[in-house]
Amino acid sequence: MSKPLLFSIIESPTHPDFSRLYRRLGIESSVHESTRKAINALKKESPDLVVAEFFYGYGNNYAGVNVSNLDVFLYSLQKYAPEARIIVMVDKQEREFVDKLSALFPLQDVLVQPVREAQMELALNKALQIDGDS
Repeated sequence: MSKPLLFSIIESPTHPDFSRLYRRLGIESSVHESTRKAINALKKESPDLVVAEFFYGYGNNYAGVNVSNLDVFLYSLQKYAPEARIIVMVDKQEREFVDKLSALFPLQDVLVQPVREAQMELALNKALQIDGDS
């Protein structure tokens, strides 16, 4: 069995570095500095897992059609990797807005920042368990 592939979308300095955890769990990590770059990568490889931060689109270019920074990527994910499990990290002030995103896309887990390694490990193990059962 090949290693699970995880897309780590790191768009801010608040995104914790879980690269050692991913290696310890036998997960191959592909790091992307923006959702746009992650969308381009989707055309070449399909992740099993996605870890990204959620940023609500208050009055900026995400407002209106899109709820957040992740909408366009998650629509593309449905096309290229519909079985991928999505773990979202969010600032506690924006937690209430994640429900709008989860109404559009199936989210595996929502973790409130600051996310500890033990929390991420639990979320990843749960996601991998589900993948292993299918």
